[in-house]
Amino acid sequence: MNAKICPLCSATGLYPIQCKDRLYHRCEACGLVHLEPEQRLSETDEKAVYDDHENAIHDPSYRRFLSRAFDEVLKCKPAPARGLDFGCGPGPALVAMAREAGYAMAQYDKYFHPDEAALAGEYDFITSTEVVEHLADPLPILDRLWSLLAPGGLLVLQTKRVLDDERFRSWHYRNDPTHITFFAEASFNWLGERWGCMPAYPHNDVVVFHRQV
Repeated sequence: MNAKICPLCSATGLYPIQCKDRLYHRCEACGLVHLEPEQRLSETDEKAVYDDHENAIHDPSYRRFLSRAFDEVLKCKPAPARGLDFGCGPGPALVAMAREAGYAMAQYDKYFHPDEAALAGEYDFITSTEVVEHLADPLPILDRLWSLLAPGGLLVLQTKRVLDDERFRSWHYRNDPTHITFFAEASFNWLGERWGCMPAYPHNDVVVFHRQV
């Protein structure tokens, strides 16, 4: 991928942000920040980092963390509704939470649950928690998730939003070597314009898109 083209909106007006030994590029049009492609981990090294994560399905603190996204489903889509958790990881806690609440849940993860059939259904809601910051080429993936939603469906994304450049340089969130793409509020607003659905921001790390048609 060309580092000089925004991987979200395809704009060419980018400028560099140097952070010690890492180089990032920020889009002037949509605010997205992405890591220099040559500095990304290989898939093998990326998975090795994920294998070290300790996100147990029944961990109360992990469930509280995920509840910021799942509560938006509970508010708008009562059970029984059909959902997909995209990027569920090795410990699909949100899937378990939803099933316990009476939802029908599918799950997909590139490394841990690579079930392509899950990406061919139609869903009343899709959750994706702490996933989009790992995507090198986010637009086709997000467009695909949007296409899987039934009319009236919800897409709920949980990721920390990037703010100004100075805070980005000292931001702990970018220290994870698998975090390579950082969305600003303007990035999500750009997606909302593309999809004809302006997003809501119930938390500083949660964004909700509500499909009308």
